[in-house]
Amino acid sequence: MSLIQHVRDVQQWLNSQIIGQQALVERLIIALLADGHLLVEGAPGLAKTRAIKDLSRTIEGDFHRIQFTPDLLPGDVTGTEIFHQEDGSFRFQKGPIFHNLVLADEINRAPAKVQSALLEAMAERQISVGQETYPLPEIFMVMATQNPIEQEGTYPLPEAQLDRFIMHVHVDYPDADAEREILRLVRNEDQNQAPNTAPAALSEAMLLSARQEILGLEMVASVEDYIVQLVVATRRAETYNDQLSKYIAFGASPRATISLDRCARAHAWLQGRDFVTPDDVRSVAYDVLRHRIVRSFEAEAAGISSDHIIAQLLNIVPIAQ
Repeated sequence: MSLIQHVRDVQQWLNSQIIGQQALVERLIIALLADGHLLVEGAPGLAKTRAIKDLSRTIEGDFHRIQFTPDLLPGDVTGTEIFHQEDGSFRFQKGPIFHNLVLADEINRAPAKVQSALLEAMAERQISVGQETYPLPEIFMVMATQNPIEQEGTYPLPEAQLDRFIMHVHVDYPDADAEREILRLVRNEDQNQAPNTAPAALSEAMLLSARQEILGLEMVASVEDYIVQLVVATRRAETYNDQLSKYIAFGASPRATISLDRCARAHAWLQGRDFVTPDDVRSVAYDVLRHRIVRSFEAEAAGISSDHIIAQLLNIVPIAQ
C-alpha cells in the first residue's frame, strides 16, 4: 500500500467516527502533515476531543488531554523538578506536554503564564528547566480548543500567541442527516457492537517520509507569488481597496506565508497531485489567515468578520499567470 493511500485510509476511518465534521478531520490531517498546531473553536459537544483522540489511535504515538482551568500552573503542563529525599537530589518529572498529540482543552480558561508555557513549547519544541533543556518528540502536535459561547472568566489569547497556530478552524453543528448517523454510532458503541476497525497505525518514519514528499511537491513561481501577494495584501489592503484597508488594523506576519505554503502543499498531496495549484491555496486560506488578521475598531463596530475580509482579499488579489 502506498503512503498516500495509507493516510487516506486514516482520513476515511476518522470520517466514519467523527460524523459530519469532514473539514475538521481534513484540517487535523493537514496540520499533522504540515508539522503545525491547530486551534479549534466550536460549541461544546461537536466531537473536538474525540477527533484528536481517534487520530491518536491511527499513529504510533501517545495522546494526553490537558483541561485548562484558572488554577493551572505552568509546571502542570511542562513538568517540574521533584526533590528525592533518599539521595537529596532534584530530578525533572516530565509533564503532559511530552506526548505526541496533546489536547489543550479550553486553552483560554488558563491565565497568560500557562498559555505562554504551552505556546513556547509549541514554538521551540523543547522545555527548559533550570540549566537543562529537554527536547519534545519529533512528531508533536497540539490541538487547542476554545468555547465561543461562554467568555466569562476566560483569558483571550494575544495575537502574537495565536500566530503560533498553523490554522484556526471553526467547527459548526452537523446537519440533520449527520445527527442521525451520530445517534446510531453512539447507540452501537453503547451496545458494545464492534465499530469499524481502525487502519494500521502510521509510524513516525512514515509521517516524516510524508512530510518530505510534501515539501518536494512542485510549486511554480506564479503560485508562490500568489501566496506572497495574499499575505502582503493583508498589510497593504489600500493597494486594492481603500474601504477594506479600514477594516484591518494589523496584517498577517511572515508565519502566514510559511503556513499557507505548507498547508497548500499538504492539501495538494492529499488530493494525489505532485504539484500545488492556486485552488489549494484558496482552500486553506481562511483557516490560515483567520486568526492572523487583527480587525480594526471600525470593522468590529460594523460587524465585519475576519472571514469577510479574507473573502474580499481572495476576490481582489489576482492569480499571477
